[in-house]
Order: sequence, then structure tokens, then C-alpha cells
Amino acid sequence: MKDLMTTKQVAAYLNINEKMVYTLVSEKNLPATKITGKWLFPRHLVEQWIEANTQNYPSNGSRIPPYNGLLIIAGSNDLLLDKTINLFNDRYSEHLAVFGNLGSMGGLQSLKRDMCHIASSHLLQDNDHDYNFSFASEEFDSMPAVINFCKREQGILLQKNNPKGLQKIADLRQEGIRVVNRSLGTGTRLLFDKVLKEAGLQADKIDGYHHCVNRHMDVGLEILAGRADAGPGIRPVASLLGLDFLPIRWERFDLLISKDRFFEQGVQYFQALLHEDIFVDMADSLDGYDVGGRGVMQFPT
Repeated sequence: MKDLMTTKQVAAYLNINEKMVYTLVSEKNLPATKITGKWLFPRHLVEQWIEANTQNYPSNGSRIPPYNGLLIIAGSNDLLLDKTINLFNDRYSEHLAVFGNLGSMGGLQSLKRDMCHIASSHLLQDNDHDYNFSFASEEFDSMPAVINFCKREQGILLQKNNPKGLQKIADLRQEGIRVVNRSLGTGTRLLFDKVLKEAGLQADKIDGYHHCVNRHMDVGLEILAGRADAGPGIRPVASLLGLDFLPIRWERFDLLISKDRFFEQGVQYFQALLHEDIFVDMADSLDGYDVGGRGVMQFPT
């Protein structure tokens, strides 16, 4: 049995008089039992009660140190983001930006655990309109800043000249069609599952649905190599690899930044690149991007 304390012992433990103990039982829900006819207090519950009522509770400390030249970005993979990271590394020789390809949900979770400075995400909300806010609000006690990086066109990558004649999502149910998929936790997988459901398709019955790869480019390469007929991805990959493309929608691709990291030097340098002509030129060199809203704060507004 867990240790039980008497009223006198609890009073000594809390450094108060015994009358105050009774007040705390009645008014502040101090854990107690009276099965013996006298108040008894399970020590472990008293300790939990103290912890639960603690204000200004200290954080567990930072998982990454104050900014020292290493900028860590984690989350959803993107061709324009890759180019921007390379631009950062070319521009700022005393700094280094690195990317962890974890998918949108992985990026949010890494940001929550303070393991990165910036998370990249494009998670479509249930309202079929907004992105990232509801997912971030579930992950964070305090919402991070949300800044638009770009808009990009999502769809289905198809073999060149579309030899299977796929014209709509429902055509993926045809016999002999094999797809390649993206990993769980990615915004692309979330969108793919959504459109499959809307088209009345049972995902598990689509050949190749459980064959997952880590990047948009990997989807394109599987199709280019003839190992798949179709797969979810972005138009820039289709254009670069000479594949056909079945469009689904334009989506917002955001950068999420914890407020206590927002003004760190590398984070500010990276954000500043979005406002330069060279960033616009990089986007223009790839099909399927719209950077008209680049750098615009989505939250707080």
C-alpha cells in the first residue's frame, strides 16, 4: 500500500496548521480518505496535488542550444525549400542550414520538442480550406508563428503520355493500375487519402497503396522507372521528370516557428531570403509554384 499520512503529518509536510489541512480538503480538493474514521492522506496523491497546483512551472529546458550558426529545419519536403536551404548555405558561409525530412506531422512534433528552429508543413484541415492551424493548436500549448513559404500545385503524377488513360481519381480503381504512395504523417498522404475517399475508392484495394517513399522526387522516380503508374505528388516534380500530371488542388505550404526562436539570427536570415528577387526567380524556374504570398504572417495576424 502507498504511504498514508495523518492530518498532523500532512500539516508538517505542507508547513501549515492542522485546521488549514481541513480547509484544503474541502476547498482545494486535497486528496484524502476517511475510511478509518480519521482523515488519511496518500502521500503520492498529495505530491501530485502539489505539482498540479504549481504555478510558473519550469520548462524541461531547451533540446537545442541558443542559436550558434546551425539552423535546423524539419518537416515536409519540397523542391523550392531545398533550393532555399542551398541559397542560405551559399549566402551565409558562417552558418549551416540542415533539413530533416520527417513529413508535416513529424515537423510539428519536432518543433514541439524543441528539436528544430523551423517546421515546414501543409496539413489540410477538415474545413477543406485552411492549413496547419488546427493541427498546430492540438500539438502546442502556445501556438507558433505561421509564415507562408509558397503555394504549390498538388496532384497525381502519371507516366509520360498517360498510357493508361487516367483522367480522374476514380480511374485508379482500374485493374492493372499500380500506385506508389507517400508515408504516413505527410500532408501529401493526408490529401491523397482524402481524395480517394471522396471518389469512393477503398485505399487498401489499390495495388501499391502500401508501397511508400519519402520524397516527392522518389514518387516521380518510381513512375519514371515503370515501377508504378501513378502516385501523389507536386507538379514541379512531374515537370522536371517529363511526367504527366493530374491536378487536384493548390495548397498553402507554411513555415512554423516557435515564438522564442523567431528572432534568432539564422531564422531571421532565412525568412529574409523569401523577400529577395532570387527567391522569386527560383520559384519561376519551376512549374507549379505561386510565391505571391511569400513571407506573409498567417498567425498571429
